[in-house]
Amino acid sequence: MKLSRMAKVAATAALALCVTALGPAAASAQDTPVAAADAYVALGDSYSSGVGAGSYDDASGDCRRSTVAYPQLWANANAPSSFDFTACSGARTADVINSQLDPLNAGTTLVSISIGGNDAGFADTMQTCVLSGTSACVAAVNTANEYITTTLPGQLDTVYDAIRAKAPNAQVVVLGYPRMYQLDGSCAVGISEEARAAINSASDNLSEVTAKRAADHGFGYGDVRPAFSGHEICSSDSWLHSVTWPIGDSYHPTAAGQSGGYYPVLENLA
Repeated sequence: MKLSRMAKVAATAALALCVTALGPAAASAQDTPVAAADAYVALGDSYSSGVGAGSYDDASGDCRRSTVAYPQLWANANAPSSFDFTACSGARTADVINSQLDPLNAGTTLVSISIGGNDAGFADTMQTCVLSGTSACVAAVNTANEYITTTLPGQLDTVYDAIRAKAPNAQVVVLGYPRMYQLDGSCAVGISEEARAAINSASDNLSEVTAKRAADHGFGYGDVRPAFSGHEICSSDSWLHSVTWPIGDSYHPTAAGQSGGYYPVLENLA
């Protein structure tokens, strides 16, 4: 298991004290290397790329990688020896395998990823719920839940196996998704309370399935639902967009959701 950053600092301080007390010759005899900084690769979908947070890197094009997304915030705070940010808006499990894994290698020490929401039809389900009423919404959520339960586990296994094969020494942190709505909240208009509860149930199902697959691969799981509690749509301090224009930011974390919701969860696990 890799040293925590505090342990690395302590090791560095101890080595410096040894040098002072024993002199250059003794220090040379010890020849104890200090652990190298992290080599970090951030994979995943729009929740990892930072859609909804603004401040997008023009060079990332349609992937819409934000300079205030949680991977970039972690890199800014921890100064890894290398940082590759390949997460991309709209990504599914197959996209991660086909186009995001190139930076991974035996020297990679940290990988983060959120994936699975697009495979389960998140965007189409939310569109149905907004445009087609409660019955259609609940039916769409039930279809998504069936997919999450029966099909998504195998797709997650394939992605996680590919990550481990290319980065055999890395700590891997899988980040989940928040619940969308605070029930009995402050929203006076919009979809029905029944539809909101159904959408939240799908978020819970997705979190539970993802957590189990991550654990079975020996990966850490970052459940962001507690961090977003009290900051869902219909709360007084939402960290999630409702319907926006342009439409692509809808139902994604704001900059506050990235910094206050996702970043602390990754920081606690990495």
